[in-house]
Order: sequence, then structure tokens, then C-alpha cells
Amino acid sequence: MGRDALLDGKVVLVNGGSRGVGAAIARAAVRAGATVAFTGRRSEPGEALVSELAAAGGTAMFVRADLADAARAKAAVAEVVDAHGRLDCLVNSAGLTSRGTLLDTTPELFDQHIAINLKAPFFAMQAAVADMVARKAPGTIVNIITSSAHGGQPFLAPYVAAKAGLVGLTRNAAHAHRFDRIRINGLNIGWTATEGEDATQRAFHGAGDDWREQAAAKLPMGKLGQPDEIADFVVFLLSDRSGVVTGSVIDWDQNVLGGLD
Repeated sequence: MGRDALLDGKVVLVNGGSRGVGAAIARAAVRAGATVAFTGRRSEPGEALVSELAAAGGTAMFVRADLADAARAKAAVAEVVDAHGRLDCLVNSAGLTSRGTLLDTTPELFDQHIAINLKAPFFAMQAAVADMVARKAPGTIVNIITSSAHGGQPFLAPYVAAKAGLVGLTRNAAHAHRFDRIRINGLNIGWTATEGEDATQRAFHGAGDDWREQAAAKLPMGKLGQPDEIADFVVFLLSDRSGVVTGSVIDWDQNVLGGLD
């Protein structure tokens, strides 16, 4: 449990929580006093993280789910509610970043991005908010989005289309449920050092072992975004410490939108 116990007694579900930013959020939520559940496609890393969190004194639950199936996104919420009686906080951290331009993206690739990056968060939020409303209880949701939702690189066309939709969904849902005391916010994260980003850089950009160092040298703060830093920010947004903030999509990045050199 963390010094401030910002999530003491809360039940938190992190979608896409078995690695990368999602795993960092799961760890931070446990440190903050939460009971944590998280989804992932593969059992091995999921069970390994459960063991890690248990060894650290936390309570964690792994739900195997391929979020490309919207029914599984809803069912994962139901499994957590069945296990713990409620869901207080939801984080949608799962993401697909495979490349495609406007000219070469196939309908199949486009649908994959919509399924993971927009449809899964939509229906996970639907199930989570339904539980909160049924109990007449407050809750918080944080969607992990991307700074590329503002426009992004040409090779991220389907990714940007889906994530920009998630920006709009975040604000729409926050407005719709503000009188239910359900706060919904998003983070437009920038370039972040994760296992998934390492695989993407190698697969699509021919990156070598030193790509992180080369990338960091070109960035204003001299480093890539760090998952643990994002995780601490997410815990703050999930907690009562962030007050009444809802419908905000925060640029968590070291480049300034609209700034020109």
C-alpha cells in the first residue's frame, strides 16, 4: 500500500494490464491500496503479474480476454463484479499500434484498430457504468489514448482514426454521466518505452538495440515517457484527490500542441 493509499478499498479493472503501461498501472493501483483485476490475451504473463503483486502484499485477479471481441470486454467487467461485488474504477489501457497509411490500410486492418482501440473501451465502459449506476455509486474511468489522436504520423492512419474516436467517446460519456458522479477522463500519452513499443520499432522500423537511446537524445526531456510515471498520474485521476475533474483529455507529453520552432 502506498503512502497516501489513494485507492484504499477500491476495486480497479485495468484492461490490457498484463504488460507495458497497463501492468505499471496495475502495480501502482495495488501500491495505492486497491484490489486490482486486469485483462490480457495470454495466461503466462497474466499469472506472473498476479504472483508478483501477491508477493508484494497486494490482491490481484487476472481475467483472460481477447478484447477484439466486444462481448469479452463486457464479460471481463462482469467477472470482476461477480468476484468482488462491484467495480469502482476502470482503466482502458489495451491498444493496437500496427501500421497503416490512408492508401495501404485494408478494411481488415481498419476493423482491427476499431475493435481494440475504440469498440472494446466503449463496451467495457458500458458494462462498468451500468454497474455503478445500478448501485447508485460514484466511480472513475481513465482511458489511455495517444497524442497522435491530434493528427499523428501518416503511417498511423487507422490507429489515429480509432483513438480520435476514443477522445470523443471519453467526453461524451463524461457529460452523460456527470450527475451519476461518474468521472471519466483520458490521457493522450506520447512516445513511451514499453515492451510493445520495442516490438513495434523492430518490426516496422528496423530499429536496433539502441533505438531507445537514439530516440531519447532527440526528445526535449532527454527520455521517452516512462510507464511508472503514467501509472502514478492515472492513480491520481482515479482517486478522489483529483476532485471533480471529468471530461478532460490531458496531453501527457513533452511536445506542445501548436508549438512551433
